[in-house]
Amino acid sequence: MAKVYFYYSAMNAGKSTVLLQSSYNYHERGMRTIIFAPLIDDRAGTGRVKSRIGLEAPAEPFSESDDLLQRVQAEHQRDSLSCVLIDEAQFLSAAQVNQCTDIADTLNIPVLCYGLRTDFLGELFPGSARLLAVADHLVELKTICHCGRKATMNLRLGLDGKALHEGAQVEIGGNERYVAVCRAHYKEALAAS
Repeated sequence: MAKVYFYYSAMNAGKSTVLLQSSYNYHERGMRTIIFAPLIDDRAGTGRVKSRIGLEAPAEPFSESDDLLQRVQAEHQRDSLSCVLIDEAQFLSAAQVNQCTDIADTLNIPVLCYGLRTDFLGELFPGSARLLAVADHLVELKTICHCGRKATMNLRLGLDGKALHEGAQVEIGGNERYVAVCRAHYKEALAAS
């Protein structure tokens, strides 16, 4: 029986790198995968997943209204799929996470989701919340704070380099906008700004 996996972490833990490596492993064994990436995140270009270390691959863009089960069924009928991989899974809707469970349960195709657990305010993203509730396997990918402790929080920085206390939950950015830190340094940065 196929399963749904949620690989989560703070920013800069190598989620996209691990996703690309997983897809490569399937391809190396002659198996076909499909990679989905959110349309909203076009930092690598629409329909691309790119890691900070330079690995990249084409991806199928999705929006919040897309039916992933329907798209995977159509692709699977054309040419058998062995795995579905989703980058930036925090941007999935709760309904799309449920569709991922249907892909695993009815099509018997494993679904590997990679994303952030929380936003810059320490709040769960809707997609992450649903994945934490229904995924068969939860795997934390670790990264470190500048102090050497495990980083679990994402600071959003303003143009002045100080931590932000408010704003929209979704604001696309990379190292220029976000930094992963431990909880103690997260609290310290918020108190200082």
